[in-house]
Amino acid sequence: MIKRLRKRFILICTVSFLTVFVVMATAIFAVNTVRQNNRLDALADMLSENGGSFPEPKMGASKRTKPLPAFFNAETPFTTRFYTVTLNADGSVQSSSTAFVSDVSEQDIERSAAAVLKKGKARGWYGDFRYKLYETDGVRQIIFISNRNHRATAADFMRSTVSIFGLGSLAVLGLIIVLSRFVVRSAEESYRRQKQFITDANHELKTPLTLILTNIDIAESELGQNEWLDDIRTEGERMSKLVNRLVALSRMDEETEPVQYADFALSDAVQDTVSEFEELASMCGKELTADIAPNLYCCGNEGELRQLTAILLDNAVKYCDAGGSIHAALSRKKHLTLTVTNSCRNVESIQLDRLFDRFYREDTARTAGSGFGIGLSIAQSIAERHKGSIKAFKAEEGMIGFAVKLPLN
Repeated sequence: MIKRLRKRFILICTVSFLTVFVVMATAIFAVNTVRQNNRLDALADMLSENGGSFPEPKMGASKRTKPLPAFFNAETPFTTRFYTVTLNADGSVQSSSTAFVSDVSEQDIERSAAAVLKKGKARGWYGDFRYKLYETDGVRQIIFISNRNHRATAADFMRSTVSIFGLGSLAVLGLIIVLSRFVVRSAEESYRRQKQFITDANHELKTPLTLILTNIDIAESELGQNEWLDDIRTEGERMSKLVNRLVALSRMDEETEPVQYADFALSDAVQDTVSEFEELASMCGKELTADIAPNLYCCGNEGELRQLTAILLDNAVKYCDAGGSIHAALSRKKHLTLTVTNSCRNVESIQLDRLFDRFYREDTARTAGSGFGIGLSIAQSIAERHKGSIKAFKAEEGMIGFAVKLPLN
């Protein structure tokens, strides 16, 4: 249990850190992309308003309706790679200016112009070029501004960022693993005391319970049977079962002994357990039916899985409505699935998510014979020890069910 708690803590911290990292990296990339797009659009606006050339930094403000952007300076015209294309009325290339680029051919110009016209958008991307399509004095023109250098720089920056964050993540993961020992220490100490209490209580209770049951046998041999002795025996045996179940549950939680896995016929194990409960169900006036798929095998502990099946069937017999029906089924799809359903007229009022809590019982009065409230906890522990799961569900109106999913071999 403590190991699972520690693993869960490490997993939650790691996922949280990686989520924050991914969000931050995505935000940095998005902000950088938007800022660069805005910068290129501002350059395209300057070029389109100034006849395909950059204005003088000192004189540009007098020719434009708005001031030059803050990033623009005397070096900008020499560091910006762009070319312009003038179009005919039919969309063909009339002329072009490639004075500020060196690796754009006539074929590239024609292809880029055709691609822009096909998109039909005033702004956008064509390869590594940000373009602007505009019209001046009835003539359509396109400005293409290269973003290759910035993209290369941005890619290097993102790679460096990811590398640094990656190394940082490993360091944080190591720190989380180390700190997790201190985080779960209080829980571990509390759990250790709980186990010790159960162990001590087991030793302290077993001896007097054994003496009580032995003395009842002696009393019956001398006084004969009577209702008071019968009540004492019943409650003593009930208490003995509770102690044994608490010890079994505590041992499962300790996880000191691994499950002894072996291949066995799960279909036969479930069918045998169902057969054992048929007479009990009949005596209680309830109908027990089964639909067990044949030749289904499982790799696990046969004794524990038989116990799990018995717990579910015992629970169904106890809490099934008078004259109701119980149905057990075993099938194979993505998992080996064992389901047990029974009639339950008050299923709508049952808190299904609490049924596996230890000592929880829907019978809040805790009347005699209503169980201890730990059987389903034991079933859950068995399922988890076999890398499976168990859940309660409302099968249909007036029916409650439990489904156990086990991994395939």
